[in-house]
Amino acid sequence: MRPRLARWLVRVAVTVVAVVAVLVAAGWAVLSQPQFGAPMAGARLARALANPQYHDGRFVNLEPEAPSTTSLIEYTLRQISGKEVRTPPAPIPVLAVDKTALEASPPASGLRAFWIGHASAYVEIDGLRLLLDPVFAQQVSPLPIGPGRFHAPPIALADLPRIDAVLISHDHYDHLDMATVRRLAQRGSRFLVPLGIGAHLERWGVPLAQIEELEWWQERSLGHVRIVCTPTRHYSGRGLGNRSTTLWSSWSVIGPQHRLFYSGDTGYGKLFQDIGARLGPFDMAFIKIGSYGPGAAWTDIHMTPEQAVQVHRDVRARRMFPVHWSTFNLAYHDWDEPIRRTVAEATRVGVELVTPRVGEVVDADRPFASTRWWESVR
Repeated sequence: MRPRLARWLVRVAVTVVAVVAVLVAAGWAVLSQPQFGAPMAGARLARALANPQYHDGRFVNLEPEAPSTTSLIEYTLRQISGKEVRTPPAPIPVLAVDKTALEASPPASGLRAFWIGHASAYVEIDGLRLLLDPVFAQQVSPLPIGPGRFHAPPIALADLPRIDAVLISHDHYDHLDMATVRRLAQRGSRFLVPLGIGAHLERWGVPLAQIEELEWWQERSLGHVRIVCTPTRHYSGRGLGNRSTTLWSSWSVIGPQHRLFYSGDTGYGKLFQDIGARLGPFDMAFIKIGSYGPGAAWTDIHMTPEQAVQVHRDVRARRMFPVHWSTFNLAYHDWDEPIRRTVAEATRVGVELVTPRVGEVVDADRPFASTRWWESVR
């Protein structure tokens, strides 16, 4: 080999190594950011190792799901293509919540709720204030890019009264928002989360005394209200290579006068019949209806609207409050397809379905005048 060619090849090799090193360092810098959370260790890891759903470093569902056959590249291309109308063509109606109406301390006994958007809801149940998977972020992504909100929340996070407990179903970005968690923690809220998510919260500065990590069928009491961590069929993960390293759950809240169920994100499974038999009937069920797609790899862990109605029936709930739609573009369907299919199925089988606008209060003990408000978003 000629000396000049040899020197050129050496320079090329050095340049390639330097570029790779920079990319690796940049990737590591990104992945080490706090929004990615933290892994389990110590007592948390010991609990996981003793959990019957934990195998080979991963949590598994009671009913195994089909393996995914879609690559990340295929998913990304599909997400930015397609003919579906995934974004509302006009503004979604939002009813601003009067913060003074929420300031009674404690709230009167009863079961009332309003939808914040996507899976997030504010709930008052028998004197307790709860938030379900609160996400006030503009985007659901670890980086300042990604799916953005279709609408603003109906109330600013700072205008909420003190929240007694925050229930988190799993650690995906559209259900667990670091900035929201930090603000609520500063105001003294307690966090009830599935096992493993406490490590994320600790890294974000939430005091350990405000964190309750539960496994399926474990429960805690706040005053006279029981909060039960119940199973669901999903997965978890906030970064590359950590799929299903924290537990996921639904939640059942049992008050002295009222009961609610929150499905979290889930596929359909027989487990909901068990929840209904053990803890039902429920006065109101907050059920995920959106973000589903074709193939078993989707439907096993993201149920369809028809399956959502069946979950409502399985848990023996009276009134169905649909969530997990109409806020972010996260799946391969029209933005309003989930509610159209849910209304059709609920009508077919005789389920009492409410369809509140964002910010509209639903009282479990009073009639609710539902409208098909999405039909006017044109």
